[in-house]
Amino acid sequence: MKLWYQSLTRADAWPGYNRALRTLLDRVRDPQTVIEVHGITRRGGIGDQYRYLEFIEAQEVLENVERAAREGFDAFLIGNIGDPGIREAREMTDIPVLGLCETSVHLAAMMGGNFALIAGNEKHASRIVENIGRYGLREKLHAVRAMSVPRLVDLDAGFTDPAAGAALVDEFLAAAGGAANAGAEVAIPAIGVLMVLLAERGVHSVNGSVPVLNGVVALVKTAESVVRMRRLMGGNWTSKRATYAPPPVSQIDELRRAYGDVYPDIESPGSGK
Repeated sequence: MKLWYQSLTRADAWPGYNRALRTLLDRVRDPQTVIEVHGITRRGGIGDQYRYLEFIEAQEVLENVERAAREGFDAFLIGNIGDPGIREAREMTDIPVLGLCETSVHLAAMMGGNFALIAGNEKHASRIVENIGRYGLREKLHAVRAMSVPRLVDLDAGFTDPAAGAALVDEFLAAAGGAANAGAEVAIPAIGVLMVLLAERGVHSVNGSVPVLNGVVALVKTAESVVRMRRLMGGNWTSKRATYAPPPVSQIDELRRAYGDVYPDIESPGSGK
């Protein structure tokens, strides 16, 4: 099984995180699973909490979806809590596309009657709440708490500076503990970097009874299950009716002349693709 893990981080801006992410992925994957990690290499990779910057980075994500489909990957994993490009990606390809936010909140809804988000900052939190509404789980959202990390790339220091790492964990636990005391049943660290840091520090619960859902682990294990399920379901997974329907074959040559080599899974009647 071959999984493409798409981060929205630039390698030189997040060195500690990328090392820790690789370690975590290798620890939790099944022995036969190969995971390739790809980040942002062109524009951005440090500020996706802002809508415009996320939009710029999503262009590279979608180009990588095309590449993953052509190179025979079994699934594409968007390892960013904003799930940038997830709807477009599912329209583009037949391989399963999973997002960090969508996977996390659906699993959290199975783990407890509600869940709380602990975001890096107030700006970041508002974007994630919009996603939860899109996924139909607003009623399950008990609380949203924001940490004081206005510059998200500062989280990388948590992997190299023990004091910085301890401070971030303490701030998360204080916010998650407040949400738990107010009635939250599951806590979701609402940024992938923080999920990896908490896993490295062995933080898996709040107050001994409220699970901390690690979305990175959930994303990998869900993807492995989805790939196996797809094989058992005759190769079917993403519905191509309405929401994720691609253009009809009769239009694909015209669209490729205008947009380039788009929709890699569609065979062209004109070119033999």
